[in-house]
Amino acid sequence: MSGKILVIDDDPDMRFFLEKALKKLQTDCALAGSVSEGEKILSEDTWDIVLLDYKLPDGNGVAFVPVIKRLQPNAVIVIMTAFGSRELAMQAIRAGAYDYFTKPFKLEEMEIVIRRAMERARLLREIEQLRQERESEVKWENIIGISPPMREVYRILKRIEDTDITVLITGESGTGKELIAEAIHRHSPRRDKPFIKLNCVAIPEGLLESELFGYEKGAFTGAHRRKEGKFELADGGTIFLDEIGDMSPATQAKILRVIQDKVIEHVGGTTPRQVDVRIIAATNKDLTQAVKDGNFREDLFFRLNVMSVHLPPLRKRSEDIPLLVEHFIETANRKHNRHVIGVTRDVMACFLAYAWPGNVRELENLMERLVVMSESEWIDREALPEFMRVREASFDLEGKSLPEILEEMERALIIETLKKSAGIQARAAKRLGITERSLWHRVKKLGIDPEAIKQSIS
Repeated sequence: MSGKILVIDDDPDMRFFLEKALKKLQTDCALAGSVSEGEKILSEDTWDIVLLDYKLPDGNGVAFVPVIKRLQPNAVIVIMTAFGSRELAMQAIRAGAYDYFTKPFKLEEMEIVIRRAMERARLLREIEQLRQERESEVKWENIIGISPPMREVYRILKRIEDTDITVLITGESGTGKELIAEAIHRHSPRRDKPFIKLNCVAIPEGLLESELFGYEKGAFTGAHRRKEGKFELADGGTIFLDEIGDMSPATQAKILRVIQDKVIEHVGGTTPRQVDVRIIAATNKDLTQAVKDGNFREDLFFRLNVMSVHLPPLRKRSEDIPLLVEHFIETANRKHNRHVIGVTRDVMACFLAYAWPGNVRELENLMERLVVMSESEWIDREALPEFMRVREASFDLEGKSLPEILEEMERALIIETLKKSAGIQARAAKRLGITERSLWHRVKKLGIDPEAIKQSIS
C-alpha cells in the first residue's frame, strides 16, 4: 500500500505505535501532537489520509475537520476516538470525515479502515486528474466552452500567448470581450504591468480625448490640475479600448498616431510624450462595413486588426450552456453561501430554446438571481421568468452522455421551431439565429423530415 498519511494524536505512545504499524504497510507517515502542529504540516505538503484523534490539547478533532478540508480538499479523514458512539461517528461524517474507529483497536481493524481510505484517496486523485484534464479542454482561464467556435478562440489565444501583438476582439454585447482582453494581458510579456480599460461609448465625445491622452492645467474649464491620460497610465502595459467602433473620426486619427509614432500630447499641451503600450480593442460593430460606409478609418482598422478574435453569440454555442450554468451556479454558491446543486432537465430545455439576446452576461446574471432566490437544491421551471419558459420537456435521459442529451434536446428544439415556422426552413433558421445552410446540415444529421412536419400541421 503506497500513500502519505498524517497522524494527529496527542498521545506519544499512540503516535509511536501508529508510525510503526503504518510503515509496515509501506506508507509515508508524519506525526503531529496538536491541532496547530497538524495545521502547519498540512499547509506545507499534500496528504492522502489524515488520522485524526477526537480529543486534542488545543481543540476538538471533529471541529478541525473543515480546516483540513479547506487545506487539503482531497484528503481522506479518519477519526480515532476512545469515546466511540454512533452519534460521534455521525457528527464526524457530517463534518466531512470518511470513517472512524475506536481505541483500543486491533491492527487488523485499523488496516481494513486504512486500506479503504487509501482506495478512496486513489479514486479522488483520479477524479481530480480527470477534472483537470476536462478543464484544460473546456476552458482557458475563466473562459468556458467546448463548442467548435470556442475551441477556435482557444486555439488563437494559445498561439498569441507570450506575444505583444495588437488584437481586435469582435462579438455581440455580453459575449465576454473584456474577459478575453484581460486573459490575453495576463498571458503576455506585459503581465506585470498595468492593464487599463476604457469603454469608448461610456465617455462623452467631448471628454474622450482628455481621458485617453490627459490634459494640462487650464486646458479647458474645470481643468484645475494636470492629469495623466489612460495611455500614460498604461505605459509599459496594455490598454483595452472597448467599443472602439463608436469613436469619432477625429479621435480615430489620434489613436492612429499613437500606434504609428508611439507618442501622445496632452490636451492643451505642446510637448509630445513617448508611450509604450499594447493595444487590445473590442467592438460589437462590423468594422469592415463601417470602413465601407466611411464611418471608420481603413488605416486604423488595419492597424488594430493585426490579430482578430471573434466571440460567437451564446445562441450559436448551445453546447456550452450546460457548462456555463454549472460554472455560474458554483460561483453564485460561493458568493452568496448557497448550496444549489443544479437545474432540472426542463430548465435546461428552456435555456437551450432561448435566444439569449444578452449572451453570456444575461445567463450569468440570471443564474445568480436564481441561485439566491432558490429555496431548494434544484432550480425548477417555475423559477424561470415567464418569457423564458417553453413547453414541458419530456426527454428520456437516463444513462445518456452530455453529447447525447444535447443532441436529443437540439432535435426537439428544431422540430418545435419548424412547427412554429409552418415547416419553412428559412423562417426556422431565422428564429434559431443560424444560417439556412447550418439548419439544413443539422436537419440531415438529426434525421428530421421537414416535409412530414409540414403535413402534420397542414
